Amino acid sequence: MRSEEAAMELTIGLSTFAVGAAALAVITLAAGVKMIPQGYVYTVERFGRYARTLESGLGLIVPFVDRIGRRVNVMEQVIDVPSQQAFTRDNAGVTIDAVVFYQVLDAARASYEVSNLDLAMTTLTMTNIRTVVGAMDLDQLLAHRDEINERLLRVLDAAAAPWGVKINRIEIKDIVPPADLAGAMARQMKAEREKRASILEAEGQRAADILRAEGRKQSAILEAEGRREAAFRDAEARERSAEAEAAATGMVSRAIAEGDIAAANFLVAEKYVDAVRALATAPNQRVVVVPIEAAALAGTLGGIGELTRAVFGEANPPRRAGTPPNVAAPRS
Repeated sequence: MRSEEAAMELTIGLSTFAVGAAALAVITLAAGVKMIPQGYVYTVERFGRYARTLESGLGLIVPFVDRIGRRVNVMEQVIDVPSQQAFTRDNAGVTIDAVVFYQVLDAARASYEVSNLDLAMTTLTMTNIRTVVGAMDLDQLLAHRDEINERLLRVLDAAAAPWGVKINRIEIKDIVPPADLAGAMARQMKAEREKRASILEAEGQRAADILRAEGRKQSAILEAEGRREAAFRDAEARERSAEAEAAATGMVSRAIAEGDIAAANFLVAEKYVDAVRALATAPNQRVVVVPIEAAALAGTLGGIGELTRAVFGEANPPRRAGTPPNVAAPRS
């Protein structure tokens, strides 16, 4: 009986030991295997001192000797820098805030070179913002945000390099000037726009005046050219008329030289009739009194008739000058 009891106690003890050993093995295995998520790295500390870094995935450590120190996010992160009051070089107070985008490149340095990385980054950004703002005038500060961002990026990146952090970019969100300065700036902007509007209106009026003057100039030139052309045409017409008159006069002169008195009578009669027609058709004349002798007018008409018969070849004998038509000439 005693031997059986001793054997049973031994069996129970061995079973308990086996279960304990199995449990210890499971616990040890679980303590030595670590799963690191994507975008994170773990630092491993051995006896409280940094030993190595575990990347994302499955990681193994020595149980009861190593332990996980810091869980570091290596993805790009953003810090919202709170608003603060800063003074420009010309003593204008502005309220300014910003955002900072950074990424941890060295988990060990980010974990053990600085106590609180987010607080350190925020404080460093706020301090450098005040420094950059204090070196610029208000107008320059409001008009050159890109320059401010670039200067802050250079300074912060150099300051955060010992912490194993890369500053990717920094952006100024808002710059709020004092209320009185904002009102003055609004009035200045309104005055500037009114000035530009006045200048544009004056330039438009000037251009319109120039175009109208140019139009008048072209009109005057064209009118002068028209008058010149008309005068040229009139002169040419007068020249042609004078040539025709000269030719007619020459023909009459030759006829007179040859003894043809009828041609002279025709010329005188034509001039006489033209003069009477001009007097009769004058716009300021209503009654025309012509003190002429009937015998002279009849003689003139008779000369025209004789010339006409001579031209058309009629055989009637010529009449003496001064004899009216259809009246026989006196016998000699």
